[in-house]
Amino acid sequence: MAWVSERLAVAMRQAEDLILRDYIVSAASQINAAGGVNGDNPTNLGITDFSVVVATLDTNNAYKFMSGIEGENKFGTGPVRSSYFMLSSTELQPDFDSLTGQGFLSVWNYPHNAEALPSEYGNVFNCRILTSSEAPVARLSSASGADVYYNSVVGKQAVTHINQDGYSMNLIYRDPYYSGMLAQNATLAVKFAQAQAITQDTAIRNLLCTRAITNGGV
Repeated sequence: MAWVSERLAVAMRQAEDLILRDYIVSAASQINAAGGVNGDNPTNLGITDFSVVVATLDTNNAYKFMSGIEGENKFGTGPVRSSYFMLSSTELQPDFDSLTGQGFLSVWNYPHNAEALPSEYGNVFNCRILTSSEAPVARLSSASGADVYYNSVVGKQAVTHINQDGYSMNLIYRDPYYSGMLAQNATLAVKFAQAQAITQDTAIRNLLCTRAITNGGV
C-alpha cells in the first residue's frame, strides 16, 4: 500500500502539470518561429527566434528564474547567462543539438552541470531549456501539415496554480470492510483540486515551431 501510495502521488503531480500545461497553451500569447530554414509556417527553431522571445520578455520586464553561471577555464565549457525557463518537447532535442556552435550549449558543457535541473537539456542565450515527453504538440497543424511544438518561455512572475482549501492532496483509503460487497473490494485513491492563473501575461510567450530534423532526415 505504501508503494502504491507513492505512485499515486507521482500521478497526481503529473496531472497537476498537465492541467497547468494545457492552460498555458490556451491562454498565453504566441510567437511563430520564423528563423528556421524548413520553409514551413511556423519554421523550425532558428537562433534568432530565441533572441526575439527573450527580447520580448525583457522589454516586458519579466523576471528571470536563474542567475548566470560564470565561465571557468575548463575544456569545452562556456558561461551561462541569467535565464528564463523554456519548456519544450523531448522530440525537439535533435533540433537543439543542431544549433551547437550557433548558441546552443549542452547541459554537459556548463561550467558546473551539477547546478542544472534533472530535466534540463541545455541553454540558448537567455533560455534554459527543459524537455519533457508531456510538452504540448499540435499534430499535423502547420501550414504544410507538420507537427507544431509549443515552447513555453516563462518569466518568474508569469503563472501559478492555486490549491483549493483542503484539496491540495487527499489520499483516500477504505479497506474491504467498508468498501466492497462481502468485504472483497478496497479503495486506494488520491484526489485534488486546483485553479491555475496567468499572473502576468506579459511575462510568458508560447514560441511555436516545427522540426528541422525528423526520422527521415532534414
